[in-house]
Amino acid sequence: MKIVICGLAITSSWGNGHATTYRALARALHARGHEIVFFERDLEWYASNRDLPEPPFCRVHMYECWQDALPLLRRELSGADVAVVGSFFPDGVKASDEVLDSPVSVKAFYDIDTPITVSQLRMGDTEYLRRDQLPGFDLYFSFTGGPMLQELEAEFGARRAVPLYCSFDPDRYGLSEPQLQYKCDLSYMGTYAPDRQARLQELFCVPASRLPQKQFIVAGPQYPKATKWPRNVTHIVHLEPKFHPPFYCSSRFTLNLTRREMVEAGYSPSVRLFEAAGCGATIISDSWPGLETFFVPQEEILLPRSAEDIVRYLSEMDEQDAREIGRRARQRVLAQHSAENRAIQFEEFVTSKLPLTPCA
Repeated sequence: MKIVICGLAITSSWGNGHATTYRALARALHARGHEIVFFERDLEWYASNRDLPEPPFCRVHMYECWQDALPLLRRELSGADVAVVGSFFPDGVKASDEVLDSPVSVKAFYDIDTPITVSQLRMGDTEYLRRDQLPGFDLYFSFTGGPMLQELEAEFGARRAVPLYCSFDPDRYGLSEPQLQYKCDLSYMGTYAPDRQARLQELFCVPASRLPQKQFIVAGPQYPKATKWPRNVTHIVHLEPKFHPPFYCSSRFTLNLTRREMVEAGYSPSVRLFEAAGCGATIISDSWPGLETFFVPQEEILLPRSAEDIVRYLSEMDEQDAREIGRRARQRVLAQHSAENRAIQFEEFVTSKLPLTPCA
């Protein structure tokens, strides 16, 4: 199939999880024989931090002005089998109008931010999707599963809302040799978000302060300059994806924290969660509805109730027991959440909507 995607970013992973999600899916679909075309607006933030300017698994059309992109998009759509518009695509409303008016057989919206989208739709339109556009899409791919899928169909007229969770690439996120520059007792990877900061303080900074002899690392951009980290915390402003595996493999434990909207909606695993598990990391995570459908608590993931639990993990947990939790988590994501798994799911959803070819 020829698949045209209009998405936030695939060329830069700086401060956004969309890029790693699109890369994993597009790479897997390409490996399965599909042609991928990606439209990305040339935004200043990503332009100065572009770590994959020419992906080998898809053709990227970078544009500055929608009117310049429009003729090319129409040409690409004229020969496409599937068209996808992603959440937070800067010209999402205009792109959706073009896709819905095109002759493409299967038209889909890919929501990598479903709880945010739904909260805005409850009040009206979003900047990247109008309410009246939803019923036009054949498929509504969602990063969030559970009850929110029913709401999308019942309240907003989505024809078929289905989960298409994030995934990880086992060829890039796997076991690797620990590296001294990333070696620590507890790590955390995540862009600064005000709604996560209180939990980061409680579940990361408090344990760091109580265990001054242990080493902690935070990797992620946009933290305020005034942020005060405990003395045994190292802050890495940005870590390119190629350095993620040694980062996770060099951590005795790694912390996962979820955005408030995702916690409230439930069934919203982050891409970092699967990537860390793919590297065999022993994950400590906040809890949210539906988490147990992805990992078995206390067997494949640790769910602390407070900072005291994390201090206990770091001080008392047997190393072999901790590694076994990481090993089981890795087995789970390899079996269910690899990029190839997600590409196959994408194919199955799409082919169910393709028109039948008459027999000769």
